[in-house]
Amino acid sequence: MQAMLPREAAEDDGLIRAAAAGDRAAFGELYERYARMVHAILLVRVPPGDAEDLVQDVFVSAMRQLSGLRTEAAFRGWLAAIARNRARDYFRGAHASVPLENAARECAARDAGPDAVLVLGQIRSLPEAYRETLLMRLVEGMTGPEIARQTGLKPESVRVNLCRGMKMLRELLGGVEAR
Repeated sequence: MQAMLPREAAEDDGLIRAAAAGDRAAFGELYERYARMVHAILLVRVPPGDAEDLVQDVFVSAMRQLSGLRTEAAFRGWLAAIARNRARDYFRGAHASVPLENAARECAARDAGPDAVLVLGQIRSLPEAYRETLLMRLVEGMTGPEIARQTGLKPESVRVNLCRGMKMLRELLGGVEAR
């Protein structure tokens, strides 16, 4: 099984070319396809309340730079790199680092509850290879094949990352089932 089926790759390539040529509807479709991946990447790195705003920043930045992308095949990795860089810039800019304890209050105010903050904190403590795939699965509700398609990882790698990451998360949470 390939990471992305040929028809899906061709659709993405067409959308990327159209968006690079200024087609805002095509760019909107790319946003719809990749916003969950970008959100998960950001959520691993920034306070939960700021991740959504930063998703918008990532796509605005991508829209401005899209014409410089050399190949359509590089889009997913390029977009993920923009998200990771934006998260790094977040802490260099005016935003102060928010301790997880303060994020708990922020999440509770948004009805996420303290358990969500605890789990997010534990996911953030896992090795980097597991964090993004776990959040794409647990928070964004993406399936393994969707994660593989959007990240460019092989489906087998996604399965391994999810399995090992869930095992580590369960251990960190004291054997409580993480869903």
